[in-house]
Amino acid sequence: MDKYELVVIMDAAVPQEEKETTVKEVGDLIAMNEGKVINSQVWLEKHKFSFRMKKKTEGTYYLVNFESPREKIVKLRQKLKLNEKVLRSLIVKP
Repeated sequence: MDKYELVVIMDAAVPQEEKETTVKEVGDLIAMNEGKVINSQVWLEKHKFSFRMKKKTEGTYYLVNFESPREKIVKLRQKLKLNEKVLRSLIVKP
């Protein structure tokens, strides 16, 4: 199991309940791919973008630290791209 950091950007105009639901879905997605969430938190609340992302100008950034097998990361990236509530996501190995 390798350690990873995931940054998820969501539209800032979305209600807080939907954001929390989406973060929970991301955690469930990690768990379904044999991973384990270590920490999940809001990184930046209502941050203005330098350029538009999917016609949005502000977003909320969430930071998720997790452990997962290396071969499951590709599948996790694909599932995050399919989630319409997620504007952008990035998975890095610290």
